[in-house]
Amino acid sequence: MSGPITVVVVDGHTLTRYGLAGLVSADPEISIVGECGLAAEAPARIAVAHPDVVVLDVVLPDADGLRLARELRDRYPSLGIVVLTCHDEDDVLFRALETGVSAFVAKTAPNAEVLAAIRHAAVAAASFTATGLASALARRGQATLPTAATLALSPREREVLSLLATGQSVPAIAGSMFVSLSTAKTYVSRLYDKLGATNRANAIMTALRLGLISTELSAIA
Repeated sequence: MSGPITVVVVDGHTLTRYGLAGLVSADPEISIVGECGLAAEAPARIAVAHPDVVVLDVVLPDADGLRLARELRDRYPSLGIVVLTCHDEDDVLFRALETGVSAFVAKTAPNAEVLAAIRHAAVAAASFTATGLASALARRGQATLPTAATLALSPREREVLSLLATGQSVPAIAGSMFVSLSTAKTYVSRLYDKLGATNRANAIMTALRLGLISTELSAIA
């Protein structure tokens, strides 16, 4: 990437925006090119600034931050999206994972972790990273699980599983596998059925427990 990573900040707290500006100003590789406090203002700011990364709060004064993140992901597949949160509960983390954001960071995280999340989002927008995700997956237990012997995953399904584990969205999986979006959705649906999962988090958790993937596979650890 040539030039600094450009960032738009969307956060309802003026002090948070000011703090991020101060943090980023000390890093010559990252530059804030826009900011706003409302979800309603974000699309226009992003359309004008064309940032590499958007950093937004999970709770905005006028909207659900993760709903905004989903809209941005659908509109800009290559946009890095970092979610900052005061609510580090497992359910919020899993919602972020399902939304397709690039990184999930607590507002209490060290400065280096916030900057690392921005850098990650800039170069791997379709890959999800969050400190403690593996632990959260372990805490979300399932009553019954299939066994590795009974799954009989096809090579394509194993490929889909690996891509899901790296945090790739379904459109990104379609591109990686050189198949149509509908075909990729079919593969994901079949994989979920075999794993007894209803979403990505369930699928990854089950696969981890069965030894089908490891946390070293991706940036989800």
